[in-house]
Amino acid sequence: MSQKYAAVQGAMCECQFGDGPDKLKVLSHSKYYANDSDGTEKLLATSMEIGGATFEKNTFGQCKLQPTGSSFKPCQIVVTKWDGFYENLEFSNGGKVLLEDSKAICPIAGSPCISILDHGQSPAGSSSNAEDSNPDAQRQINPMIDSRDLQMEEASDIKEIIVT
Repeated sequence: MSQKYAAVQGAMCECQFGDGPDKLKVLSHSKYYANDSDGTEKLLATSMEIGGATFEKNTFGQCKLQPTGSSFKPCQIVVTKWDGFYENLEFSNGGKVLLEDSKAICPIAGSPCISILDHGQSPAGSSSNAEDSNPDAQRQINPMIDSRDLQMEEASDIKEIIVT
């Protein structure tokens, strides 16, 4: 089985019958975070993100399943159920973690038509990433700077701060 990312607050979603994406809002809890050291932004999305106001704009544009003569009615997102979530973990709210390939069902379509375009997590660089970097690759990316010199300067600055 391949690895899948968990979806978080701000995950970009789309409906196959809409004409624009919208960002997921996590409203089902306020205590489970992913990839967020401060625990302030990236709430884990769960299968309990259902109902109306679960998205920022709460619309995917015009709904192709609701024609009105020469146009279409505006989409008003209502999620009735999520499919394809992670089964092996359940939160206190009864929800299960949504994954990057989870799909939601809307009452208009009656089938899983809402998918996650981007799970919302982004890697954050750290000092260990810099220490583990390949100096040859860094030199090819930026030949004007030797990353090992920067690490040594940073270490000596820290030493000076501690000593004085």
